[in-house]
Amino acid sequence: MKKSPSETVALDDTLSPLSLKRVGIDTYRENVAYLHRECDLYRAEGFQALSKVEVRANGQRILASLNVVDDTSIVDPMQLGLSEDAFASLGAREGHPVSVSQAEPPASIPALHRKLAGERLSRDDFRGIIRDIADLRYSKIELTAFVVACDRGELDREEVFYLSDAMVRVGRRLDWHEHPVVDKHCIGGIPGNRTSMLLVPIVAAHGLLCPKTSSRAITSPSGTADTIEVLANVDLPFDVLGDIVRTHRGCLAWGGTSQLSPADDVLISVERPLSIDSPGQMVASILSKKVAAGSTHLLLDIPVGPHAKVRSMPEARQLRKLFEFVAGRMGLTLDVVITDGSQPVGQGIGPVLEARDVMRVLTNHPDAPMDLRQKALRLAGRMLEFDPDVRGGDGFGIARDILDSGRALEKMQAIIAAQGGKPFDPDAPPLAPHDFDVVAPESGVVIGIDNLKLARIARLAGAPKAAGAGVDLLARIGDRVEAGQALYRVYAAYRNELAFAHQSSERDSGFTLGQADQITRLNVEF
Repeated sequence: MKKSPSETVALDDTLSPLSLKRVGIDTYRENVAYLHRECDLYRAEGFQALSKVEVRANGQRILASLNVVDDTSIVDPMQLGLSEDAFASLGAREGHPVSVSQAEPPASIPALHRKLAGERLSRDDFRGIIRDIADLRYSKIELTAFVVACDRGELDREEVFYLSDAMVRVGRRLDWHEHPVVDKHCIGGIPGNRTSMLLVPIVAAHGLLCPKTSSRAITSPSGTADTIEVLANVDLPFDVLGDIVRTHRGCLAWGGTSQLSPADDVLISVERPLSIDSPGQMVASILSKKVAAGSTHLLLDIPVGPHAKVRSMPEARQLRKLFEFVAGRMGLTLDVVITDGSQPVGQGIGPVLEARDVMRVLTNHPDAPMDLRQKALRLAGRMLEFDPDVRGGDGFGIARDILDSGRALEKMQAIIAAQGGKPFDPDAPPLAPHDFDVVAPESGVVIGIDNLKLARIARLAGAPKAAGAGVDLLARIGDRVEAGQALYRVYAAYRNELAFAHQSSERDSGFTLGQADQITRLNVEF
């Protein structure tokens, strides 16, 4: 028998006399709700741990994964607890009445099951899956299933385009009403490598529009946004960033609040802990973000090296073809550059050390790392050639003139000031107070540097959370060193972190010594 509206309301009121409690747990991009096992609603509705629930308050609703608790210090039987992410998403105050009910399963689950079975999915299938992911309808288990299915079965190039297109369609898509709008991206894996912080002021000083949003570190010692934050605010409202871009032709900001391709952020929360970074998912992640940000032209840096994400030239060329195919289908002009990823770029690894390197290059400081300067100039030259008025091959000379003349520094200072600049002296950077040197155990030539190992040591020392922590390189591949000579210096904010980094460096310094003829040279395409 169908209930009348008044009976339905009365029943809901009986089952939902819960008050909202903020539970101080960081669940990293996952909404989690907490119900006490003795809650009347829990028993009446037959909730199970890890099931999806819908939480409503003040006309707002969110979906969350349910955790059932027995400890009244977390929630009592009359409360509904929400994790930090969920509490922020719902936007209600503590103590506010909330109702909770079982959520309908995502409509795209049948498509997910077909992908798990190894089937090829259609454009509509991917749109449905990505829409449900962006709406947080997938649990972490379902997200993991999708990521693993795409990794193991490997997407064909049409599927990669469908995935990229679907990711662009959810969330915000920007239109700068200008052409070209340029951007640069590196697929990552190389410590240091803060070329973006040099490219933006160079190309913006030339007059090209370059609205650069970057990520924070997840598994690295510093993301671009972490390094920029040493110099200026990066977490700014989008309308403020828009004004900065229109005034100064560029920005250097964190992209976490822009809602560009939001499904990508959810997928990354699963991919990174699993260390899954398949080519198809990488292409979709990068290109969807750039197209959603309004970019018309993209320079893509693919570093190749024995300890980089891409280990060989054939692998790099295959990845380039996939990027070019999908970018072409999405209407994005793409220039792919394959670069040397055999060792870190620049001298510093960690936010303050990397900011020091960038500012030394911009100020034409005598101690500026030449590898960072040269790579930035070559990439900037390629970006400048997106300008139809710049002839092919002329970009490098123009970029060098902009840097040497001080115009890039002037533009960087203007962008920093607009974003709320912070005092910074590259000759006296605020480094962490504790340090130790890692020295050569014998005399020889540096023939190899393990990027992953140095990044781990920098993270153990506290980077990026402690901005002044990290690794300062004192030798590079090809350098001859004597026994006892310092290879690098480690900075840490706390003694226990210093000890963790020291123990790790003693197990493996990340440096290989040998003879000069043992050095493997990469024939990169610069």
